[in-house]
Amino acid sequence: MINRKLEDIIKAKIDGKKAIIVLGPRQTGKTTLLKKIASEQGDYLYLTGDDSTTRMSFENANTTDLKQIIGKFNIVFIDEAQRIKDIGLKLKIIIDNFMPQVLLVSGSSALELASEINEPLTGRKWEYMLYPISWEELNDYTNYITSLQQLEQRMIFGFYPDVMVNTGDEVEILKQLTSSLLYKDLLSYGGIKKPDVLDKLLRALALQIGNEVSFNELANLVQVDRKTVQTYIDLLEKAYVIFKLEPFSRNIRSEICTSRKIYFYDNGIRNALISNYNKLELRNDTGALWENFLIAERRKFNEYQRIFANTFFWRTTRQQEIDYIEEREGKLFAFEFKWNMNKKAKFPNCFLENYSNAETKTIHRENFHEFILP
Repeated sequence: MINRKLEDIIKAKIDGKKAIIVLGPRQTGKTTLLKKIASEQGDYLYLTGDDSTTRMSFENANTTDLKQIIGKFNIVFIDEAQRIKDIGLKLKIIIDNFMPQVLLVSGSSALELASEINEPLTGRKWEYMLYPISWEELNDYTNYITSLQQLEQRMIFGFYPDVMVNTGDEVEILKQLTSSLLYKDLLSYGGIKKPDVLDKLLRALALQIGNEVSFNELANLVQVDRKTVQTYIDLLEKAYVIFKLEPFSRNIRSEICTSRKIYFYDNGIRNALISNYNKLELRNDTGALWENFLIAERRKFNEYQRIFANTFFWRTTRQQEIDYIEEREGKLFAFEFKWNMNKKAKFPNCFLENYSNAETKTIHRENFHEFILP
């Protein structure tokens, strides 16, 4: 079993005062991780929002009912909490009136859960994200050389646990993920009325990773209005399928400040959407895969290392660009990504002159470990 970086972070926060909320995509190991943590604390109560009896029991429960549901258990794990109506208010009642020693909550979608828990649980929760397996977790599980030998496989098939442990069945598992499990929350949510449009939109986004995305162009491509495209992209973000990078701008006249780039949390999901599992030497999108891989892994790294950074890309109207920028503690860090180590990255003079204090670095196959490992 691959040890998850989030495990020690969560254990350090168990104090009987706040709920611990773990969000993230489906099938990333949230249930496995939280069951492991709960079992190490002692006998625990497991409830899941996927169970209709649990949902009905919580739906109209008052304080007395909730106390009866929790019973004598000091360790409680509520799984798939986004499916339980008014779960935020129910959790608030539990925390304020009979907080167990350990209260763990998981959710596979922010569609309902984030909005339901944020206000009721202000000051009452620790919230974390669990992503697919990270490069750091793989590296710790194997070793530097063995993980490096898997680089091409991971760029093509990604890091979902089920994909990684079933060598030879990667394509079939990814097809199942993209055809059912990935969209489970989206298709049951009222905002998705056109599943075929969702499929077309996802394929279009998969073909545009690393490029600026125009909502108007996407609307024309999938033949819906711009507002529908925006709504679906917002829902895809909340279901942890994609995430956005906004442009960095400090009002220099030539800087682009209204576009965005969209990346996938996992390369395997992206490749499954376009049904392309070819080796890297047979592809014309290796550079884009490398960029998506690095930015997604950096996102995991920052989450697990508790590095709080604002993230951007940078581009001007004259097509000068920088792949990735982090702003943390008042300082800028600019990165260019190159799969081909012989290609030298040149940071635009316009950027260097206007942001002279920024640190710059090119990330390639020989030094990428220092970008996504401690």
